[in-house]
Amino acid sequence: MNSRLNLLIAVGLALGLSLLLTPLVRALARRAGIVARPRSDRWHRKPTALLGGVAIAATVLIVSLTCLPYDDHSRVVILASAFLFVVGLVDDFRNLKPYQKLIGQVLGATLVVSSGLALPWTGSVPLNMAITTFWLVGITNAINLLDNMDGLAAGISLIAAGFLSFNFWTNGQTEEAILLAAFGASLVGYLVYNSHPASIFMGDCGSLFIGFFLASAALLNFSSGRSRSFLPVLAVPVLTMFIPIFDTTFVMILRKMAGRPASQGGRDHTSHRLVALGLSERKAVWMLYGFAALSGLIAVLVRHQEFDVSLAVIVSFVVVLSLLGVHLAGVKVYDETAARDTLLVSWIVDLSYKRRVFEVLLDVALVVLSYYTAYALVYGPITTDAARAQFFLVVPILVFVNMTTFLVLGVYRGIWRYVSLDDLIVYAQAVALGSALGLLVLLLSGHVALVSRTVFVLDALILLLLLSLSRMTFRLLRRLLPAPMSRGERRVLIYGAGDGGDLLAREVLNNRKLSYCLVGFVDDDPLKKGKVIHGYRVFGGNGSFLAICKEHRVDEVLISTSRIPAPRIEQITRDCERASVQVKRMRIHLEPVVQKKALGLEPA
Repeated sequence: MNSRLNLLIAVGLALGLSLLLTPLVRALARRAGIVARPRSDRWHRKPTALLGGVAIAATVLIVSLTCLPYDDHSRVVILASAFLFVVGLVDDFRNLKPYQKLIGQVLGATLVVSSGLALPWTGSVPLNMAITTFWLVGITNAINLLDNMDGLAAGISLIAAGFLSFNFWTNGQTEEAILLAAFGASLVGYLVYNSHPASIFMGDCGSLFIGFFLASAALLNFSSGRSRSFLPVLAVPVLTMFIPIFDTTFVMILRKMAGRPASQGGRDHTSHRLVALGLSERKAVWMLYGFAALSGLIAVLVRHQEFDVSLAVIVSFVVVLSLLGVHLAGVKVYDETAARDTLLVSWIVDLSYKRRVFEVLLDVALVVLSYYTAYALVYGPITTDAARAQFFLVVPILVFVNMTTFLVLGVYRGIWRYVSLDDLIVYAQAVALGSALGLLVLLLSGHVALVSRTVFVLDALILLLLLSLSRMTFRLLRRLLPAPMSRGERRVLIYGAGDGGDLLAREVLNNRKLSYCLVGFVDDDPLKKGKVIHGYRVFGGNGSFLAICKEHRVDEVLISTSRIPAPRIEQITRDCERASVQVKRMRIHLEPVVQKKALGLEPA
């Protein structure tokens, strides 16, 4: 009960101080002219007060000094984080060079590592110290880079702090749990003023303090010696900080591929790309909050599950985020011509564009994951050496046979954004043939007794599901994250909800060069009224065509069929002229040189 009371006091005090100090710092920063001014490589559009990190750091320091009992390791974490706060504060005033900030981060990391805090990932003490230094510097910079949109860095850090605090509490480390809870409460108070639209930014003094505090506080989980099993030691800190790690890795890879310095700022982060795909700034931030909460939840769960179950869950989560990353990588946020200055970078960009290597690696993971899932559903988690040996004997055979089958039957010839029913049939054929050949290989090799027929059937069904879902991901994301309507786009209504309307709608939705924003369809057939094509409603045309155009602010009407009678075409044209709506008609013709079908639009 005493620990719970201390927790409530610390959280309440931290929240109150943060709510009071943040507007005070904001007022002082505005009066002193310490503001972040809009720049081409920054997201905000108006001058905004800086130094919100002062309120966060001051709150944490006051609470920790007045009402928190802590040991030597916790004291080192607070002291080293305060040092990084000073480095960030100097940078906010003097604009330190990147190498100067890096030196400060290494000095802070050295202080932590020399106190005995380290990630016990290997059996070598010097190697653990080097890995821990890299961890501290990497997470610190990850949070710094993540501070690119209102409420993003503080919110993600709050979620990470919450899961770390919960992990400490359930691990019996109540003092560390209270410290992280108070830290989280200080972020809550700051978020009141930093959420969109933000009236204050944390500045480098805040991002460096927050990043280093989280990275070093995660090491306290190992100081007690309670968490020594392999997977929690490896996965818990990484998963808790997974979104900052993902964003930093994602941005650095794409900047290098685009021929831009990794340290150069820009509007090319995960959050920026989500907004470019059509989400509002607030929704983009909340989507990343959701992923951060999911990764934190997985970090909590892996501590109590069997190794193979935890590993399967982690791999599935990484696959999902990888698919999202590949989709976001296609969003053009800067000129990519500089990427082809060197042969090596040009090859990498070309490889990334084709995505074949990624597809192959993804499918290897899916084959393993599907067989494991089928095996676990029939026999349960792999807990014995015999079961593990059996699993690792069968999996390489299945990977080899399935990948060969996928290659021969043309699974890698398609383009994900245009996946159709024909492609799904190919996937089904490839999976069925791969499963049959895999069973045959095991039979001929004398290992068929190791495999249950039920497991094989489930494996084929799960693999087909995973393979199809992975290929449909881009189309799903394009539906969930529609491209925003940009300046110059015209709102169009397709007349005719038949095969021609379907063909024209695909062209409108896939060809951004047309600068069209589809409103829906209109058709004179009363049986089609109220139906949906590609997610867009079919309106009834008889007697209400002009009203539909006015209600939905239509700029153009595209006639998709040649079967509309001439009198009806004339009526449509007159109605559109009265509503100042342009009318075009789709024509499918053959180009005279290459005799290739082409879809064109011309005035009706």
